[in-house]
Amino acid sequence: MLPFQVNDVIQLKLIQPQDRDELYSLIDLNRVFLREWLLWVDKRQSPDDLDAVIEVWRRNYEENNGFDAGVWFNQELVGMIGLHYIDWRNKATSIGYFLSESSQGKGIISTAIEKLITYLFNDLKLNRVIIQCAESNIRSRAIPEKLGFVNEGTSRQAQWLYDHYENIVTYSLLSSEWQECVSK
Repeated sequence: MLPFQVNDVIQLKLIQPQDRDELYSLIDLNRVFLREWLLWVDKRQSPDDLDAVIEVWRRNYEENNGFDAGVWFNQELVGMIGLHYIDWRNKATSIGYFLSESSQGKGIISTAIEKLITYLFNDLKLNRVIIQCAESNIRSRAIPEKLGFVNEGTSRQAQWLYDHYENIVTYSLLSSEWQECVSK
């Protein structure tokens, strides 16, 4: 599946060892911005900290168990989309994402996820896709809301984020809902 050409300017590619320094720079330049929502940011203190996780991402992809792909916009790494563990028995998965602060508001993630969802439902024949966001992360929540996901509810204080709890909103989209939306 990867690399995946979303459109003329957006591409998803599996992060490779040679992308390590570029990914680290992206994280480091956006550390304060990303830390507001992502627990793993403090665990990435040098490019070396990415070696083991890049290997896990490669193995997951090879085992057809999701992926963690870089989002390239005009051939510059600007974020990532993760297709988490795929529950093949129930034909379900979840998606996570982050984007650099300077790349926000350009439709990059929503466009990439829209194309990815079409692939998940049409090609992989999945039935359900979930996106979870911190309740206070309005920009992140706008993605599933824009794409027609259903708000299934809020899990109160579901995630400890450095020094406080965050409520987590769960959104889901079913294949039948997507097909109905696309046919309109």
